Amino acid sequence: MQFGIFSVGDVTLDPTNGRMPTEAERIKAIVQIARHAEEVGLDVFATGEHHNPPFYPSSPTTLLGYIGAQTERLILSTTTTLITTNDPVKIAEDFAMLQHLVDGRTDLVLGRGNTAPVYPWFGKNPHDALELTIENYALLRRLWDEDVVDWSGKFRTPLHNFTATPRPLDGVAPFVWHGSIRTPQIAELAAYYGDGFFANNIFWPKEHYIRLINLYRERYEHYGHGKAHQAIVGLGGQFFMRRNSQDAVREFRPYFDNAPVYGHGPSLEDFTSQTPLTVGSPAEFVEKTLAFRDYFGDYQRQLFLVDHAGLPLKTVLDQLDLLGEVLPELKAGFEAGRPADVPEGPTHAALLERKASPEPAEAQAPAEAHAEAEAAK
Repeated sequence: MQFGIFSVGDVTLDPTNGRMPTEAERIKAIVQIARHAEEVGLDVFATGEHHNPPFYPSSPTTLLGYIGAQTERLILSTTTTLITTNDPVKIAEDFAMLQHLVDGRTDLVLGRGNTAPVYPWFGKNPHDALELTIENYALLRRLWDEDVVDWSGKFRTPLHNFTATPRPLDGVAPFVWHGSIRTPQIAELAAYYGDGFFANNIFWPKEHYIRLINLYRERYEHYGHGKAHQAIVGLGGQFFMRRNSQDAVREFRPYFDNAPVYGHGPSLEDFTSQTPLTVGSPAEFVEKTLAFRDYFGDYQRQLFLVDHAGLPLKTVLDQLDLLGEVLPELKAGFEAGRPADVPEGPTHAALLERKASPEPAEAQAPAEAHAEAEAAK
């Protein structure tokens, strides 16, 4: 089981003092946060991708490469790499380059994003989002898996005798998760390829994500990649902890009430009762997090959002210290009773081992998979 943190990269006013950090301060802060994540024993750091204010992470691989040079063990990932508006050639080359620089400590979450205006900024139509996702990912896989690619499609110019460089490290492409908060077709796509499915369940009730994850698990087995309980699942979550739960609620409330992602909606109490957000003591956080397995089954990766809503850097680092303290208890809790045939979280070493002893699997043609994805609507 892998534990880590992710950042959406917001630049948000601190409601307790009225101070707005600069983009430079937030960018420098996230590097320090990532380094501290490794220091407290976490396994993964992930960043979002945005191309509009109030967010800064427009170039995830640049940020991850810089962090990679200052860490030794941390897996460096994304929470959304925009498969719809990024050129698959650029994704293939950027992440292969990152692979080499950090000795394989990288993977990525592909998604469509949730900002419709980004599509025309990059010459795309938001109405084509699902078709772009399917076509672009099919090309991305070929660019990583084949040394020479001839390709033509609907949404970009053809490729003739093309080789993406550098080639993936050790001939093994980075592990891919497909991220979605509402779209069954993405769960279907992840299952078809035998990739991971990342459900960033930070805003909606668990019942919504249970349906998506169960669909992915069922289709993963359908496509012959393994049993449903062996499918590769990742979850999002968030917390704010203090030693005393009342102190946590009192301190976090102004951030919750005013942050663009939370404010002016449900109350803090309603939100914590309906979503994975924990605001309370370390013991309350551990209890609620361990319950995720009851809802979603055994899974491989748990990421938490901690540096959002205008929280100052010192507070975020304090949160990481508390997470580090309870991390052994979380790991032990998730390991207890875990079936031996449930895979561990993906790593470059594990992918190399799998490449050395592949298991044959029958899969449908992409057109058939797309038809089944449409039927899953």
